[in-house]
Amino acid sequence: MKIELKSTITCPQCGHKKEEVMPTDACQFFYECENCKVILKPNQGDCCVYCSFGTVPCPPIQENKSCGDTNCC
Repeated sequence: MKIELKSTITCPQCGHKKEEVMPTDACQFFYECENCKVILKPNQGDCCVYCSFGTVPCPPIQENKSCGDTNCC
């Protein structure tokens, strides 16, 4: 299975969208919307902002690991 490294984050505050390259070595817990400057944090139960607000989940989740898995991020 090929791991997708690009995900488009949509800000829930203002609706701004931006394609980003996800890190492969850590989860991204904070993300600042470049439009409205709100700081996004993962929703409860998600490991990172890509799993909560992105079009593609983070690489560890794509590899069939769960957010609660200690090996996730």
